Amino acid sequence: MHAQIVLFDGFDPLDVIAPYEVLYAGGAASDGAVEVELVAAEGPREVVSGAGGVTLRATAALDPERAGLIVVPGAAGRTGTPGEAPDEGTGGGRTPDEFLSVLLGRAVQTGLPSLLKAAMDRPGLTVAAVCGGSLVLGLAGLLAERPATTHHLGLDTLAGTGARVVRARVVDDGDLVTSGGVTSGLDLGLHLLERELGPRVALAVEELFAYERRGIVWRDQGPEPRPM
Repeated sequence: MHAQIVLFDGFDPLDVIAPYEVLYAGGAASDGAVEVELVAAEGPREVVSGAGGVTLRATAALDPERAGLIVVPGAAGRTGTPGEAPDEGTGGGRTPDEFLSVLLGRAVQTGLPSLLKAAMDRPGLTVAAVCGGSLVLGLAGLLAERPATTHHLGLDTLAGTGARVVRARVVDDGDLVTSGGVTSGLDLGLHLLERELGPRVALAVEELFAYERRGIVWRDQGPEPRPM
């Protein structure tokens, strides 16, 4: 499986690094069954995160024809130029989710949405999102009627895009897998490893990182629970 993790200006570093390390370790534990790289819609370039100017390099262009898995992160920081120190005195009383909506909205103004649409239209390709990455997909009009989750601060915004909001840490809807808060990138990566390569590889990586997955992975299966 060839995995591509998307970088865009203002991305959240942990949204990227957590699934990257899990998938990379999964590849090492499976004789290369997983390959992972950092990509950008514009092609190879240095991409500045929204967390204090931390920069990562995209080594290739996002390519839905080549990838078997595409992971979209969320954003970090306040509005402004990526890497710029935030001005706590500005913002007009905006809430944190409004800041993130502005940052993610900028990503939607690039060539990223058309590439993500091509990815979601391609049979056999899985698109996954960490935290606010679900909002990138939603703001691009790609989550209508699809069950999905995101960071708790963005659930209302996600619902406004037409998605069916599920309050779970990881939501698996087949070719679309989304996850909640920032550290859920670990849970997302481990779930994808288990789904694609089996529980033995996933457990080996879980033990390597001394981390136990949190929460139940939601799927649209089984009876509806009664109110409790």
